[in-house]
Amino acid sequence: MVYILIAILIFGVLIAVHELGHFLAAKACGVRVNEFSIGMGPQLFHKTKGDTEYSLRLLPIGGYCAMEGEDEDSDDDRALNRQVWWKKFIIFIAGAFMNFLTGLVIVICLYAGAQAFYTTEIVELNPDFPQQGEDGLMPGDMIYAINGERIYLKSDVSLIMGLGDTGTIDMTVLRDGKKLDRTLTKQTYTDENGKEYEAYGFTYGGIVEATPFMRLQYSWYQTMDYVRIVRLSLQMLLSGAAGVNDLSGPVGIVSTITEVGKETEATEGFGAALENILFFAAMIAVNLAVMNLLPLPALDGGHVLFLLVNGIAVALFKKEIPSKYLNVINGIGFALLMALMLFVTFHDIVKLL
Repeated sequence: MVYILIAILIFGVLIAVHELGHFLAAKACGVRVNEFSIGMGPQLFHKTKGDTEYSLRLLPIGGYCAMEGEDEDSDDDRALNRQVWWKKFIIFIAGAFMNFLTGLVIVICLYAGAQAFYTTEIVELNPDFPQQGEDGLMPGDMIYAINGERIYLKSDVSLIMGLGDTGTIDMTVLRDGKKLDRTLTKQTYTDENGKEYEAYGFTYGGIVEATPFMRLQYSWYQTMDYVRIVRLSLQMLLSGAAGVNDLSGPVGIVSTITEVGKETEATEGFGAALENILFFAAMIAVNLAVMNLLPLPALDGGHVLFLLVNGIAVALFKKEIPSKYLNVINGIGFALLMALMLFVTFHDIVKLL
């Protein structure tokens, strides 16, 4: 039960942080905020300060930032619909920025006590590896990219090599500050027991001391790695390599957090379980940031896209697109997103049962 409550709290905090981003940006840009609420449902407490009502509501599952002129045209000079494009842009992306920042801060806190980090250094080459030397690979080379994908962490190497593995990879390594491109092909090697196996023939994974700078650097690497995971997941979904059935909604994520927590606690204790859950929370925060910036109706990225289209219309035709069309498009998009969410939630429940 405790892990279910933790999972619900994580969702609530991340959504509230998202709305806080919109709120702070709106205030900074001089936009009137009618209500800023932490939580949803019936009001437990509210206080009006200036022209904004601050509310605390019963259900700890998010919150909202209700801005003047957000859903319909308003004659108020401080309404969102009457602001210049760059102020709207800042307000629209502020929620995603706060989610990304939250994920980064969580990772920084988790890495604060780290003593060392694994690197992508090549530490050993198989004696039969055919490309040893100056023109090939050498121990001490740092793996920088594989098949065009930047390598941030040691775990990235196996992840990227495993994506559509054809037996050949294009690798970029760093040696003495220079980037060197190499093409490697799987070879057949023999282990100490005389058994044959296929591999690329190199072993990687050096260790570097966790100085304050390295902790910040690896926190950034881990956060960017979460961005890549979201991108790769979307690519798999669009290419057909993954289907809608592979998606997880809130129910599925709560179930995963609970499962991870119980399994880790059973073997390593509650502290380790909480640490794993916080890493998961950081990944969810970054996931929310990226997904919200997709150019789809009802998402922040959809608002940014409409802002761009509207700017083009003004430049070409000297006339803005009426906001009522945006409201209709957003309404349809919201309905479709809710339908998808209901489907995914239903599928999650079926999997649990």
